[in-house]
Amino acid sequence: MSKRDYYEILGVSKDVNEADLKKAYRRHAMKHHPDRNANNSEAEEKFKEAKEAFDVLSDSQKRAAYDQYGHAGVDPSMGGGGAGFHSDFGDIFGDVFGDIFGGGRRGGGGNRAYRGADLKYNLELTLEQAVFGTEVKIRVPTLETCTSCNGSGAKKGTSPSTCTTCGGVGQVRMQQGFFAVQQTCPNCRGQGQVISDPCTACHGQGRVQNHKSLSVKVPAGVDNGDRIRLGGEGEAGQNNGPAGDLYVQIHVRPHPLFKRDDGDLMCEMPISISTAALGGELEVPTLKGRLKLKIPAETQSGKLFRMRGKGVKPVRSGVTGDLLCRVVVETPVKLSARQKELLREFEDSIKQNDKQHNPQSAGWLDRVKQFFDELKP
Repeated sequence: MSKRDYYEILGVSKDVNEADLKKAYRRHAMKHHPDRNANNSEAEEKFKEAKEAFDVLSDSQKRAAYDQYGHAGVDPSMGGGGAGFHSDFGDIFGDVFGDIFGGGRRGGGGNRAYRGADLKYNLELTLEQAVFGTEVKIRVPTLETCTSCNGSGAKKGTSPSTCTTCGGVGQVRMQQGFFAVQQTCPNCRGQGQVISDPCTACHGQGRVQNHKSLSVKVPAGVDNGDRIRLGGEGEAGQNNGPAGDLYVQIHVRPHPLFKRDDGDLMCEMPISISTAALGGELEVPTLKGRLKLKIPAETQSGKLFRMRGKGVKPVRSGVTGDLLCRVVVETPVKLSARQKELLREFEDSIKQNDKQHNPQSAGWLDRVKQFFDELKP
């Protein structure tokens, strides 16, 4: 039976980063773990499937081989798919016993190319930049292919030579009784080549630490947590392998007036007692200018007004959200003696018909009285 795609098993896309890959694996492992699914052979099989997929995709070298050749690139029993893996008996046990005899990860056979690592850059934006889109220049530290040696690691005018210990395979075989054990070549460290005269610019590494400036086009409507992928702008690959990708993570700074909820913008507006009681007109800020908002008479604190289509058009949606304005009735402070006197006269005048003028307050007092009456024996 053919194997399922590893990305499909974990429910992730092919450009998934390391953190999201781990989250997906933990989610599957917890759901299908044998300890939580006793005597459930289907759950046990799914658990093994998820573990196998994670073991491959969490290893950058194995993942690169899998992306290029599929299951054949990581399964020796399928012939190695031309990815540099050997299907002989010793190679099958190489990963299992390699560390015991001083070897590390399997070298992969000769001068194999490896994909560069993905990079992450945190980009802070204002709310206006996120809503309307912008173009930002960023400076990113990265490993780049050495221009002096073109990534070979050898001094200009020279080239790496085939390792005489392993014959360029990157592996050496040791006979351990019945078993033929294969391990990483200690002389070339699995590269299959040795550099006798290293490049002075990169010290034989083939890559140099550098900074590069990039222009990032931020589409309109992005929000906190969104990512922009810049293909091939990550670290340079080894042995002329493909470069990784750069993921720009969006962080939107808090705004002094608005809070965003997907496509909607929200703000609070203080209004005076007289405006709340008699009604009036307020000037409301939006990201595109000012608008007039009519406040009806007898408006209560906390009343929410919706201005349709004055919010944000999210990057993944064709619908523009609304602007939600919540009014907060402000109690006046630092009153003069005359102002206090007027307020007392006003209070006395409405107390004559309290239920008509303050229905919520009167109703609440009635409920309180009823509550205490019911407590009496």
